[in-house]
Amino acid sequence: MPINALIAPIIALAAAIPVISGQTGVQQTSDVDVVGLNRDGEGRMTVPVRIHEQGPFNFLVDTGAQNTILSTDLAARLAIPAKARATLVGVAGRQEVDAVSVEQLDIGRRTYYGLFAPLLQSQNIGADGILGIDSLQNQRVLIDFQKRLMAVGDAKELGGNRGFEIVVTARRRSGQLIVTNANIDGIATDVVIDTGAFDTIGNRALEAAISKRKTRGEKSMLRSVTGQEIEADVGTGRTLSLGGISINNMSIVYADAPAFEALQLSKKPAILLGIRELRVFRRIAIDFSTRRVLFDLPAGMADSMGYGQHLHTTSLIGSY
Repeated sequence: MPINALIAPIIALAAAIPVISGQTGVQQTSDVDVVGLNRDGEGRMTVPVRIHEQGPFNFLVDTGAQNTILSTDLAARLAIPAKARATLVGVAGRQEVDAVSVEQLDIGRRTYYGLFAPLLQSQNIGADGILGIDSLQNQRVLIDFQKRLMAVGDAKELGGNRGFEIVVTARRRSGQLIVTNANIDGIATDVVIDTGAFDTIGNRALEAAISKRKTRGEKSMLRSVTGQEIEADVGTGRTLSLGGISINNMSIVYADAPAFEALQLSKKPAILLGIRELRVFRRIAIDFSTRRVLFDLPAGMADSMGYGQHLHTTSLIGSY
């Protein structure tokens, strides 16, 4: 089964979208906090996190994950016993796993209490854990790719909408923000911003809608952080149009991912927009409180902003 040399190492660690059976109580303290972003071997973003006042530990930043996740190695190291079971729904299947209660999690000066965290094998995560959106709800998450920084706070504390050329409104479903006013090659497509996956993952409904334009026809295996695998097809989207701008030359990995079904996105064209495409922007902000996603265009392009502007992802591969 041939695998594209560029895609294979990228999609091998695409993130899971977990659905948890249980209650999560979250409180936060402090005001705006800024932490440095690092990059793992697959090009995904990581931040330092402290658990129970120990660490820092390396966590992936995953806006496609509903819950924060710990590796089994980290839980054992911190002597946190499993107290429940959870069902994770990822890009490659469903899996029952152990879960723990995290009494305190710190990101910079910001503290969260009482998180319900599933456990996954560290070799599948590629990090000590995953920072999910349960740690980010009711806040704005600002990711600055140019400065390699992530800030968390409310919209006003983070400067409001100043400096963002594109502001789109999303709808909320299972904690996720889903952008609906986008299209790929003229086909209306729902978009989930997924910073836990490097490449963009499309559902079969999108593949069928643009099948006549798919020219690559390559096969691959999509591997979730749960360790499960699913067969995938590699295709190309000529243009993603979003908020008056266009992202060109997208690689899209198509699969029957259960994550789409869990988000009720399996019947209509939809994608999990990965970090490769997101990095064409200077900054992005995901505002869970107001259901908005904001984009800051690259320098020079913002000065000549107008509908029909084009960003080329191929020119930014490997940069960050």
